[in-house]
Amino acid sequence: MKLPRPARSLAPLAFALTLVVPALSLRAADPVNTTAPASATTDAALTAAGFSPARLQRLDTAIEDQIARHRLAGGIMYVARDGRPVVFKTYGLQDVENRQPMRADAIFRIASMSKAITTTAVMMLYEEGRFRLNDPVSKYLPAFKNSVVAIAPPAGSPADLKYVTEKAKRPITIRDLLTHTAGLTYGNGLAADAYKQAGLTDWYLLGKNETLEQIVNRLATLPLHGHPGEQFQYGYAADVLGRLVEVISGKPLDQFVEERITKPLAMRDTHFFLPPEKAPRLANVYGIENDQLVLKETAATSDFIHGPRKCFSGGAGLLSTTSDYTRFLQMLLNNGELDGVRLLAPKTVELMHANHTGDKFLGEGDGFGLGFWVSTDLGKTGEIGTVGSYGWGSAYFPEYIVDPKERLVIIFMTQLRPAGGSNFNHLIKRLTYQALIK
Repeated sequence: MKLPRPARSLAPLAFALTLVVPALSLRAADPVNTTAPASATTDAALTAAGFSPARLQRLDTAIEDQIARHRLAGGIMYVARDGRPVVFKTYGLQDVENRQPMRADAIFRIASMSKAITTTAVMMLYEEGRFRLNDPVSKYLPAFKNSVVAIAPPAGSPADLKYVTEKAKRPITIRDLLTHTAGLTYGNGLAADAYKQAGLTDWYLLGKNETLEQIVNRLATLPLHGHPGEQFQYGYAADVLGRLVEVISGKPLDQFVEERITKPLAMRDTHFFLPPEKAPRLANVYGIENDQLVLKETAATSDFIHGPRKCFSGGAGLLSTTSDYTRFLQMLLNNGELDGVRLLAPKTVELMHANHTGDKFLGEGDGFGLGFWVSTDLGKTGEIGTVGSYGWGSAYFPEYIVDPKERLVIIFMTQLRPAGGSNFNHLIKRLTYQALIK
């Protein structure tokens, strides 16, 4: 199957294509076809896939409206059911200043969508019997052996004393890292000043002229912001998992991911740092500041191309395309296999999208699995969706959902940071599900 590049529409900032394919699945050898017709959509094909064409137009209209109102520069919407693309549509521009339309093969910074790939790497090693999920992390990363927790100072302490520490009630386990219950934040909490002094106050690590080993070892000297297992606290846990992969496999994280995940799945454009020849395909980052859409980063200024290229951030360091990441998500939907390549066993994938955190997490789902939110009770989130679905997003505004019951993969790719208070990426789920009628 060939995925066509969009043709220009008449709208000044909207370049679009919707693709509906009746009976073909994504194959590794199928390249993007940049000369295909502008549209292969028919109402009959959409209806056969279980979608209302009229209702699906609401999704289309909403994205175009965001671009027309300069809330987004551009993006890509992809929906597949039963492994067959229902929607593959590009919108707007990937480079506003040079009027470059969003390409179907545009490369995006995926930030926290890297976490699911790192989790998969961990679970592949778990399947090989290299460790138990309840093993102490310090068994493999000794720097975490004597973890302490920052707590409020006792009454009567000096006003400038922001915290004291106490010994962690138990060691951090690998499962704690996978579920973000290890007490590791992105520097926020009582010990924020200590994290700031250590240069660890944000998820963005790839600009650092340090290895992952150096960063994780320094992180291990800082106080935790919660006792292991007690709270959901989003932070550096997946970066520690990336270092765990390096230690257990004996390979740098980028090498392991390439050899064991991206190359077998034919994810040819998924990298920690971008080969320079692919720079023209890297979408610009825009942000909303003072209610205006402003340019924040281009290929010419990106650490993904020009940075130290030393830190392989398992939590937020990858680049990918819509087609590449969809292949990864389809593998998960297929219970660990795609196109004859099996990365994980069905039982492992089942474990990954079980709720491991009880009622500690409430977001797009009401629980958290190993690497993403999971939905167990629609009444808790109060939003349209499916019990058993799971997903996550990115600081750059993309969002993805995998729905085993409805056999769906949904992904919206864009580059917006800061988002200026916009929650449009979270509306993608609602706008897609309301169009599903059978």
